[in-house]
Amino acid sequence: MARLKLILAFLFIWNGFFAQSIKTDTKTAGPATGTLIVIGGGRLDDEIFLEFKKHAGGDSAHIVVIPTALPDDFLQQDSALLKIKMGFEKYGYEKVTILHTRDSADANNPKFIEPIKNASGIYFIGGRQWRIADSFLNTKAHDEMFKLLERGGVIAGSSAGATIQGSYLARGDTKNNQIMMGDHEEGLRFISNIAIDQHVLARNRQFDMFDILKNKPELLGLGIDENTAIVVHGDQFEVIGSSYVTIYDGTFWSREGSDMKHLPDENALFYMLRKGDRYDLKERRVIE
Repeated sequence: MARLKLILAFLFIWNGFFAQSIKTDTKTAGPATGTLIVIGGGRLDDEIFLEFKKHAGGDSAHIVVIPTALPDDFLQQDSALLKIKMGFEKYGYEKVTILHTRDSADANNPKFIEPIKNASGIYFIGGRQWRIADSFLNTKAHDEMFKLLERGGVIAGSSAGATIQGSYLARGDTKNNQIMMGDHEEGLRFISNIAIDQHVLARNRQFDMFDILKNKPELLGLGIDENTAIVVHGDQFEVIGSSYVTIYDGTFWSREGSDMKHLPDENALFYMLRKGDRYDLKERRVIE
C-alpha cells in the first residue's frame, strides 16, 4: 500500500510537471533582445523604413537585404539586385549587402553567411515565404539571425518577410497563396507560437486565419494590413503605420467596451489595433 501511494504521488507530480511544460511550451514570446519589425506589405511610407533604420544603427549601419521570396524570373534580370540595393541606399545607408540563394548548402557556408555576422539589421523582401524557408530554415545562416538579435540588432520583413518571422508558416503552400495550411508549415520562429498573415484588410483576408486556428488553437493569430507594422521588443509590440493589425486571441477588445455588443462565439472572434496601440504577446492582451 505504501509503495502504491508513492507511485500515485509520483504520477501526480509528473502529470503536473508535464501539464505545466505543455502550458509553457505554448506561450507566445518575442526575442529576449533585439527588435523585430513585422510589416503587412504594400507600398510603405517612409515611417516604417526609418523605424528599421533607427534600430539598425543609422547611416553607418551594415544591413543585409534578403530578396529570396521573389521569383526567379525577376531576380535573374540583370538590374534586379542593383535596383533592390539602390532602394535601400536612398535612405542613406553606407553599407548594403544583398544576400540570396536557392540552395540551403549556401546558407551553411561560412563565407556566404559572413555578412550576417557583421550586420546590425536584416530585411526580408516580400514574395512567397516558402522560398525563404527552403533556403534558410534550420541552417547556419538561420543561427546567425538569432545571434544578430542577441547582440541587439533588428530583423524586419514585409509581406512574405512578415509571415516568415512567425513559428507557423501561414500561406506556405507552393501551389498558391490561398491555402493557409500548405506543404510548408514552419517559419523562422523569431516569435514563438504564432501565425502571421499580411495584406489582411486590403485583400479581405480577415477570416482566413480561422483555417489555421481551428486546427492549431494554441497559436496566437496576427494579421497585419498594408503599410502597417508591429515593432516587437521582447514579449510586447507597438503598432505603427497607417492601417490596422488584426488580433486572433479568442477574446474581444474595444475602446468603447463590449457590454452592449452581440459578439460571435470565441472561436470566431477577432479585433483590431491601430497606430500607437500596444499588445502583450505572452499574456495575450492589449496593454491599456
